[in-house]
Amino acid sequence: MQTVRTPAVAGLFYPADSAELHAQVQQFLTEVTVPAGPLPKAIIAPHAGFIYSGPVAASAYARLRPARGTVTRVVLLGPAHRVGFRGFALSGMSAFETPLGRIAVDGEAIARLRQLPDVGLLEQAHAQEHSLEVHLPFLQEVLGEFQLVPLVVGEAKPPEVGAVLEALWGGPETLIVISSDLSHYQDYQTARRLDGETSRAIEALHFEKIGYEQACGRNPINGLLWVARRKNLRVETVDLRNSGDTAGSRDRVVGYGAYVIH
Repeated sequence: MQTVRTPAVAGLFYPADSAELHAQVQQFLTEVTVPAGPLPKAIIAPHAGFIYSGPVAASAYARLRPARGTVTRVVLLGPAHRVGFRGFALSGMSAFETPLGRIAVDGEAIARLRQLPDVGLLEQAHAQEHSLEVHLPFLQEVLGEFQLVPLVVGEAKPPEVGAVLEALWGGPETLIVISSDLSHYQDYQTARRLDGETSRAIEALHFEKIGYEQACGRNPINGLLWVARRKNLRVETVDLRNSGDTAGSRDRVVGYGAYVIH
């Protein structure tokens, strides 16, 4: 019986060779200038192929470097691309693997979440899903050792996502990571306008204004914003670009934003 979730998109979204992957992620991180400030409690970062969204994701992850040794658990939520379902899909695997090594799954947290409504094991939702996997190499490079709570999010309302986040919110030992790209397949200027509007809505905690056209990960984003509003937290946009800025043409682009929540 398989107990380790093996990589599904290594060699496609990011390098399958461990040395090459390590070098690429470190290159992305070293290109980010990080101002002084508090450690984020949560981040929102994109999940495309690294040549497209890696530099933008690094803008958020570089701010977590001082958290190494403090953050010991990462609650990672991403949207479902392969399987349609209602609620939240947990994995029964004991570890998730990347070319950089294995990450232990927090079994105690998984057991706690299974007591909540609309949360259950659905291995099919994880098997080929890239929205969680592409974040793992960044987390490994920045944090070193930690336990993972991986959740693929299907159809869910902001308070439902919020309840899941609240259950594992914890203290400085827990980091929340939300995986999402922004607009899809608009021309360059249209994408810049739409993604700018989305970023302003995220900063204002206006989850009511963010739909599927604005962000594929709207459900986990909106749940985080719902919690942030209740807790009076602040969201900061740290990077906003699209594939026309990083790699590819400008006629049909995908938007990428990086945000930190204090």
